[in-house]
Amino acid sequence: MKNYIKLFLGVFAITIISCEDVIDVDVQTDTIRLVVEASLDWEKGTTGNDQSITLRTSTPFFNTQNTAVIGAEVKVTNDTTGEVYLFIDQNNGTYTTSTFEPQVEVTYTLEIIYDGQRYIAQDTMNAVPDITQVYQDTEDGFDDEIIEVHVVFNDFEEEGDSYLFKYKRAQDLLPSFDVIDDDFINGNEVDRSYEIDDDEDSDIKALAPGDVVNITMHSISRPYYNYMDIVIDQMGGVGIFSATPVDVKGNCINTTNADNYAYGYFRVTQKNSVTYTVE
Repeated sequence: MKNYIKLFLGVFAITIISCEDVIDVDVQTDTIRLVVEASLDWEKGTTGNDQSITLRTSTPFFNTQNTAVIGAEVKVTNDTTGEVYLFIDQNNGTYTTSTFEPQVEVTYTLEIIYDGQRYIAQDTMNAVPDITQVYQDTEDGFDDEIIEVHVVFNDFEEEGDSYLFKYKRAQDLLPSFDVIDDDFINGNEVDRSYEIDDDEDSDIKALAPGDVVNITMHSISRPYYNYMDIVIDQMGGVGIFSATPVDVKGNCINTTNADNYAYGYFRVTQKNSVTYTVE
């Protein structure tokens, strides 16, 4: 019996010692790049003068250091009038202006000068239709027991419109996004629905009475529609019917060194926002 106890203690001691070994895991790294968060969104019915742009750098996966970009030069130009809007460095990675004048059917150019590199991007602001109705039912989704929220609007008669929808509840960690174009709905009344399925792994619950859903509808350019269509596919994960993850490039071009492109996107949109409480 004593020999058995000694043998057990010996194995236990070896196990404890082996648990102290440090295992080095090689993590794939990539080039550190500028990350541009430049969404100039004009809420319909407001002046849209106050806008902000955030700049940071990408980091390795386990790096938690502050990556805010300070000291960059940031400006946006109205390509029609030539008016320039300077964005002031707030010394925390955010650059702001209170003088922006949004106009529909106008293209704007973003210029960033940072670390000896010049980045430019362009996008066009389009008018957004009014949201005419928001309601709920359980008839049109994949599950007739799950509540869907519907957003109704009238698409403009001109072809080429694209839209981005953002849905967010207070309890959701991340919003849900949806993009559509008017290739098959041009000039018609459009009814867009939003539905959430229960997901125990992500602790996500379906829409329930009392839930408050913040809904934002953006009118977006076709290039941004194409970009977000890919991004939304990537956000859905990889499955048998899912897209394969790819390096999604935005529209921020480095004119100093094309290989040192930036992540992110410069967009200018007009938007409508509504809040709906599920019954």
